[in-house]
Amino acid sequence: MTTPLGPTDSSRIPRFAGPATFARLPRLDQVEKADIVVAGVPFDAGVSYRPGARFAPAHVRESSRLLRPYHPGLDVSPFEVAQVADAGDIAVNPFDIRDALDTIEEAARELTADGTRLLTVGGDHTITLPLLRAAKAQHGEIALLHFDAHLDTWDTYFGADYTHGTPFRRAFEEGILDTEALCHLGTRGPLYGKKDLEDDRRFGFGIVTAADVYHQGVVEVIDRVRQRIGDRPLYISIDIDVLDPAHAPGTGTPEAGGMTSRELLEILRGLDGLNLIGADVVEVSPPYDHAEITGIAASHVAYDLVSLLAKRHVAMTQG
Repeated sequence: MTTPLGPTDSSRIPRFAGPATFARLPRLDQVEKADIVVAGVPFDAGVSYRPGARFAPAHVRESSRLLRPYHPGLDVSPFEVAQVADAGDIAVNPFDIRDALDTIEEAARELTADGTRLLTVGGDHTITLPLLRAAKAQHGEIALLHFDAHLDTWDTYFGADYTHGTPFRRAFEEGILDTEALCHLGTRGPLYGKKDLEDDRRFGFGIVTAADVYHQGVVEVIDRVRQRIGDRPLYISIDIDVLDPAHAPGTGTPEAGGMTSRELLEILRGLDGLNLIGADVVEVSPPYDHAEITGIAASHVAYDLVSLLAKRHVAMTQG
């Protein structure tokens, strides 16, 4: 087995220097084969309020420079046990949403064709639909764990079917999702009406609100999620606005009363051992960030997802 090529050594090259890849990892074209790839999608044509998520991939990469190679919470050195590489950005059409969705799906299929797992850094939440399409093509119906302040199961905005508020309704309609294993986590804030919840329930989603996390605690929430997901192929989609604006001010549709970054990271670590097949982190809007608060949160979330994928890779290769 070839020893994975890891991040640039920070004892030799300062963290503020070196490559501008995620966690200063090697580029995809520098490795023979990657087990896990990190790819950016600079796209925000689907937003309904604040723009700026097209700048997220570069911002999160810059915020990831301080990440270190050993994850004590999951007891894994993800870059040692798996070859992780940065695939750069998927170049999408900023003016034609349907064309952009096709490009993202095609790129995701290509990147994962040989069994490589994909972590995507958005981009607004519109990008999750083509990523789910690509995952369905490889794994069949998939379980979904969706961290977000919002449901994102609305039908249309201004007559548009494809926006950052509609991806999971479209995914349900297209038969992508295992409707017995769907969960929103961290939702809060006002809705357009009760019908939003009725529709969401009809699609098969369970809801763990931000208030549930507060009142029930992280351990109980993890147990509920694990029971719902089981051993199904799992995709995790994380809208950074699941965090309270105090922890993630740089996002397009902030809502008060959200989770802390500590709660989010602890819930992710509690998912160790599940059959994670892919993930995304979306809705980081750098123009509204300051002191890299949101970028740092997003980079740590991405690091935890890479670590979970790396542990899953080890479990699969060891039989």
